[in-house]
Amino acid sequence: MLCRVALYVGLAAASLWAGPQPSWAQQQDQSPPGAATKPEAAPAAPAASPPATEAAPAPPAPGAAPSTTKPAPSAAAEPSDPFGADTTLTAKPIVYMKGVGNWDSALATITGSLKKLKAYIDKQGLKADGEPMTIFTSTDDTGFQYRAAIPIAEAPKNPPHGEISFGMSPEGHALKFVHHGSYDGLDNTYEAITNYLDERRLEAKDMFIEQYVTDPLTTNSEHLVVNVLVMVK
Repeated sequence: MLCRVALYVGLAAASLWAGPQPSWAQQQDQSPPGAATKPEAAPAAPAASPPATEAAPAPPAPGAAPSTTKPAPSAAAEPSDPFGADTTLTAKPIVYMKGVGNWDSALATITGSLKKLKAYIDKQGLKADGEPMTIFTSTDDTGFQYRAAIPIAEAPKNPPHGEISFGMSPEGHALKFVHHGSYDGLDNTYEAITNYLDERRLEAKDMFIEQYVTDPLTTNSEHLVVNVLVMVK
C-alpha cells in the first residue's frame, strides 16, 4: 500500500511530489573502458551492395484523419468513469469510529468498524443516508489512522457514547476518482491519482476519503466499486 502512503505524504506536504519520482531519465549507453585495438587488417574486397530496405509507409491521403493509438484503459477503471472529476462534498450527519490499522489487514479493519456502526444504526432505529466511507487522517509505511463512517438521515436522539461518535462528514471541493476491482488493486489507482495530481501541480488538503459505492460488507472483495475523494484547495 505504499502508493497510498505516497499520496498522503504528498497531500500533507501540499507539493504533491510524493515518494520517489518515476524513472523518467533514459539510460545512456557507455562503451566499455580499455577496449583492446585490433591490428590493421588487409584491405577487404569491395562489399556487396546492401540489401534494399523496406519502403517507408505512404503518407495519408490529403484530408484524411491522422491515425491515433490510445493506451489501453486501466483494469481498475471503467472507460465511462470520470477520473479526477470536480465535485463538491456537502457536510452530512455521520456516525463514525476512530481507529488505527495496518495495510496488510486494511479491509478487515475497515469492515469490522463498519459492521459495528451498522449494528448501532439498526439498534437505534436510524436511517442510513449515503455510502459508507473511510476518512484517512494519517498514514505511514506500515499503517494508518482513520475514521470509518456511515451517513445518517438525521442526528440520533440519544448521542452515542463509547467508541462510536456523532459528527459531520468533510465538505468542500474535491476530485473524484473511481476504482473497480479488488481492494488490494486500489494501490494501482492511488498511483494513477498521484501522477494525475503531480502533472497538474494541484494542491490538496491532508486527508483523502474512500467512499464505498458497493457495500464492502456484502460485496465480493474482488468486485468493489470505490470512489476515492481527494480534497483540494
